[in-house]
Amino acid sequence: MTKKIEQFITTYLKEIEENNAAIFAGAGLSAASGHVDWKGLLKEFADELSLDIEKENDLISLTQYHLNKNANNRHSLNQKIANEFHHGKVPNPNHEILARLPIFTYWTTNYDRLIEKALQDTGKIVDVKYTTKQLATTIHGRNAILYKMHGDVENPDDAIISKDQYEKYFQTHGAFINTLSGDLVSKTFLFIGFSFTDPNLDYILSRIRITFQNNQRKHYCFFREVKKSPKETSEDFEYRKTKQALVITDLLRFNIHVLLVSEYSEITEVLKEIENRFKRRTIYISGSAHEYGDWDSVKADKFISKLSQELVKQDYKIVSGFGLGVGSSVIAGVLEELYLNKKETLKGQLLLRPFPQGEKAKEQWTNYRKDMISYSGISIFLFGNKLENGKVVLANGVKSEYEISLEQKSLVIPVGATGYMAHKLWSETLKKYSTIFGTRDNIGLFKKMDDKNLSPDQLIELIIDFITKFLKN
Repeated sequence: MTKKIEQFITTYLKEIEENNAAIFAGAGLSAASGHVDWKGLLKEFADELSLDIEKENDLISLTQYHLNKNANNRHSLNQKIANEFHHGKVPNPNHEILARLPIFTYWTTNYDRLIEKALQDTGKIVDVKYTTKQLATTIHGRNAILYKMHGDVENPDDAIISKDQYEKYFQTHGAFINTLSGDLVSKTFLFIGFSFTDPNLDYILSRIRITFQNNQRKHYCFFREVKKSPKETSEDFEYRKTKQALVITDLLRFNIHVLLVSEYSEITEVLKEIENRFKRRTIYISGSAHEYGDWDSVKADKFISKLSQELVKQDYKIVSGFGLGVGSSVIAGVLEELYLNKKETLKGQLLLRPFPQGEKAKEQWTNYRKDMISYSGISIFLFGNKLENGKVVLANGVKSEYEISLEQKSLVIPVGATGYMAHKLWSETLKKYSTIFGTRDNIGLFKKMDDKNLSPDQLIELIIDFITKFLKN
């Protein structure tokens, strides 16, 4: 990744963590799911007008020409919108990653329903706004808000698509303009699949620039670097290259910084990296203990509690399944750091997900574990034993959580010194260290995690040091 993209990832992650991030999605985001772009949508109308869609840049006027020719009758246009955006498409990886991130505010000019479906698939309650009246209502318990400033496929007759509608937008949809203006001032936007040819957005950005002048909030967008097509002349290619450079410079007037990628697939890689780095600020603590082996219960309790406390002190969030003999100590450590030292409330620092009980509930435990671990990017494994038929045995649930963590590409840290399943997992991890971690770096630190002669404080320092150094690589 380029230095500029690396800097963007760092900046945007901070905005996500502080709930200041927003997304603006254009047609390009849905194109990967098979939806047509504007040219694809309007091609048949261009053909009817004896125009070449590839030569047309002012597509709003093209739509108006079609309406003029048909006495302003929208039936064919509405039918086209309904047919193209209604059925058979599913969210693509970019939709899914964006939906999993804790981003609250989404804007789009798209008519399709892929963004809301991706958000709903993650279990979020989405408050969708595509009419002015809807802006006045709020869905209780919403996790995300989606503004569809040009309408929705279910109401094609009201979809903003013609020159007439764009010219009247400030009258018919003034509340959308005001709302978007406020978000652009207070949030950091990432524009995806957007070409910046929309006159409504241009109008809003211009107003903000005039009002705030050199104090505009910084935003970002992805552009694919222009490439020479096989049949293209060198002169035409250079022209397009020059034009893109001019557009990139012009966007700086609005403090929108372009992130150039060679291929659209690189956008997915950047979004994956954002998600991975965000998740690695959250740690899943896996473990269960009917007994503690060489550790007495007081020592083990203090170790688990202080480990959790130190992780929160380092600004990590904690997820726990409330494992027997482990979960209560995790809670105690988190609460002590937040309430007694930081003088803060939980604010999402601890996500506690006790397992459902009962014979039928056990059938759901695998999916339950996958859901819990999906919130984190690091998994720490402690102890790992249980009482079964009167005997202490290794906890297969901890093993399952280790395997799920690997599947989800989490950083796995079995603390072998705590014994039981954690020791077994430490041994397995050491054998496949390079495969799991992708490097031999920090293997010395990892080997020490099986040293039973280390004090609890030394073990905690070792764990945090390993995490810190690994994340810096």
